[in-house]
Amino acid sequence: MELKKDNNAVAIDMLLIVHSEKRRAAQGTHSDLQADPGALPQRRGGHLAEKQHPQQTQVITSYDNQGTQLTVEVHPRDAMPQLLKKFSKCLHGDKNGNPRPRQPGGKDAHAYPWDRSSLKSMPLDLQQFEKLDTYASQVIVKSGLDELVNDLLQEARSDLERVRAIWIWICHHIEYDVEAAQEKNRQAFKPTDILRTQKTNCDGYAGLFEKMCRIAGVQCMTVPGYSKGFGYQTGQSFSGEFDHAWNSVYLEGRWHLVDSTWGSGLVDTTTSKFTFLYNEFYFLTHPALFIEDHFPDNKNWQLLKPPQSLRQFENNMYHKSEFYNKGMLSAHPETPVVRTVNGKATVTMESGAPTLFMFMLNGKQEHGLLSLRKNGMKLEVYPPTTGTHKLQIFAKGNSDVYSAVLEYTLKCNYVDLGVQLPAELHQPVGPSWFSEQMGILKPSHPDPIIHTSDGRCSVSFGVEEGISVLASLHGDDGPITEETQRRYIFQLHREKRTELKVQLPSAGKFALKIFVKKRQEPGNYVFVFNYLLCCTNTKVNWPMFPESFGNWGQDNELLEPLSGVLPANRNVPFKLKLHGVAKALVKGQDTWPLTLNGEGYWEGSCNTAGCQEVYVMVLENANHSFYSYILKYKVNGQ
Repeated sequence: MELKKDNNAVAIDMLLIVHSEKRRAAQGTHSDLQADPGALPQRRGGHLAEKQHPQQTQVITSYDNQGTQLTVEVHPRDAMPQLLKKFSKCLHGDKNGNPRPRQPGGKDAHAYPWDRSSLKSMPLDLQQFEKLDTYASQVIVKSGLDELVNDLLQEARSDLERVRAIWIWICHHIEYDVEAAQEKNRQAFKPTDILRTQKTNCDGYAGLFEKMCRIAGVQCMTVPGYSKGFGYQTGQSFSGEFDHAWNSVYLEGRWHLVDSTWGSGLVDTTTSKFTFLYNEFYFLTHPALFIEDHFPDNKNWQLLKPPQSLRQFENNMYHKSEFYNKGMLSAHPETPVVRTVNGKATVTMESGAPTLFMFMLNGKQEHGLLSLRKNGMKLEVYPPTTGTHKLQIFAKGNSDVYSAVLEYTLKCNYVDLGVQLPAELHQPVGPSWFSEQMGILKPSHPDPIIHTSDGRCSVSFGVEEGISVLASLHGDDGPITEETQRRYIFQLHREKRTELKVQLPSAGKFALKIFVKKRQEPGNYVFVFNYLLCCTNTKVNWPMFPESFGNWGQDNELLEPLSGVLPANRNVPFKLKLHGVAKALVKGQDTWPLTLNGEGYWEGSCNTAGCQEVYVMVLENANHSFYSYILKYKVNGQ
């Protein structure tokens, strides 16, 4: 039968009676139609469950893509067919007289994948909500739901603001009831009980949001489905009962998605305790982002073109809401499970602005090289054992707190024993926009890894005015005390550049850490970045540099001797550039003066016979007689 559809018509009426002889045909018709999401249908094996009526009469109700309702009644062979319900447009009212919301159609769909245009499904200026948000969050329950909604709408001037006021109130006043959710205590999800206890689970959040929107005169639907929420494991599959519910709200001629459960806070995975923590991300979320952790029972409620399958939902990479809240744009690989290649896994991330990152492999900040890029980062991870590993990536964004934004499962079937990174190698590795921001400019080595064949290297960089630099060397078999960590590095200053001369105590891999501090400000030095120093020469066995004291000037320069351990019974030459000094000498068993040459260097020599330690001393004021220690050397055993 051909149906004529009039866009201006309120309803299309038609009588349809089907006998049991036609049952197979009726079932074939229903499988191509869309279920009524407002009725929260139960599904078995992907089909609508049939509702049983007395005398074995069966009724099947569904909707097509245009929102047309079809009700089919199947009678026993010997029963008298009765008049049935009608086809009707969704504009027919419900039992309370509210108009039935239309089903989502083509004009509601957004393109998939995400086009990076916005986190929201409609243009929003969140600053315009500041006054409304403050007001709505402070409204208290006086009596019933109607009065609450009426109070909330006092400052709302549009459907968008009405929805916003309701959303803000729920997110700031309704606590997720973990115990009731686990016990499936449905009584706790009635709106009256929710207002009384101010606790509920996702069904209650969604039902309350829908009820309040309808009181406010805004079309809203509850959408059941699967979610990647509390307890989700990377790569898991979904089947059986739906585990979550959220809402779709009709604004400015289009459907939009909200999840007030996840907008209100978090459940701690270790304590199962709920904490209020408002999350703006789940208000009018762009559908191409919402699908990452929400899969509705009805694909039309994805509001996507093309819609995603359940298999795609299960296999697609899950970006946490903080991924987008922190300004991330993309990540590679795009699969949650990554297999290492020759013992290494590489992850890159792109962000909308410079951002700090960190990672954890199996709960530790080890076995990886993370380098910052102008808009993102690159991470190379080397799992220490074969098997399965958990990789978490965190980003800082505009806040002072790192948040987890991504998680991978690494499958490793090979370990490269030649790539064993120092445990003290922190993040990030190598200079970047951040080190420049902290006052370290134009480094001599822009790459994070420095290879040395003889165990020595020199690193230099410009330093902004008023910035002090501190460096330390760390290796798993190398220096272990704070003093020795710094004694394998000798710091020199030439004009506005700082040079770090490094001598390795042995072959291996070492972390060269760089710290900075503003001279005029109190507090400790702040870690900025580190280099990875690599040496395969097993003959390397450099001694420490001489120990320097507080009077060793910022712009002083040591040319020789660089070794902190001097040979016994030898004449040892000294050459230094010292600023603001009247006299200089070397003191061992005896005292040897240093003389200032025409190039501005203090030169001389001393004999190490009969002494265990040698000091370089200076007199800063010619009118005084007090000399200060600036360098200390040890002498090999006699």
